Amino acid sequence: MKSLVLKDLYNIGHNAKSLVFMLIVLTVAIVPTSGVGGYLVMCTILCSMMTITTFTFDDMAGWTPYALVMPVTRKAVVLAKYVVLAVFSTAGVAFGLVTGGIMGAVMGAYTSGVSAIAELAVTALVGWAVSFGTGSMAIPLVFRFGAERARILLILSYLIPGALFAAVYGLMEMTGLSLSHGMLTALLCASPLAALAWGGVMYQIACGIFARKEY
Repeated sequence: MKSLVLKDLYNIGHNAKSLVFMLIVLTVAIVPTSGVGGYLVMCTILCSMMTITTFTFDDMAGWTPYALVMPVTRKAVVLAKYVVLAVFSTAGVAFGLVTGGIMGAVMGAYTSGVSAIAELAVTALVGWAVSFGTGSMAIPLVFRFGAERARILLILSYLIPGALFAAVYGLMEMTGLSLSHGMLTALLCASPLAALAWGGVMYQIACGIFARKEY
């Protein structure tokens, strides 16, 4: 398992510099308008999408057929992709917190204090949950259709959850339902657990798809 994860991390390493440069440039555009929280979520999602790039590298190298003749189970191959997704999502949160916090302080878009730090921490948890949850949906699609053919569906996998959340929020507004600040904070803090549970479901689906695929 460790070797499968390291393989993807090494392969993506040469793209890291360009990704870091792009994220730093985006701080200038996003932090003044959407704040540190908006940049943090965007940064985490972009980093998590690098998981899909690892599929492209595997296809270019013809790695998957080679791996299947080695003492590696198909479930281990799938699980490694979800571990890599978690690593990229965590790295995106860490990078967004550091870079966004520094840029926000320089531009005056970030207010220090206990409440501001707590709000940013909650945003980091939500950002991780969103990136891992959406990335979990993307992995089965790539196993089914391939990295190139699944690109349109990948966009939908990132847009559909956002549309569902917006629909639920709109329905609550229409019906007059509201959550207390404490309850809302608790739900947001628990969002990574929900994302992990959702990832478990998607992992089982991805394993089923990959088990039936022939190379």
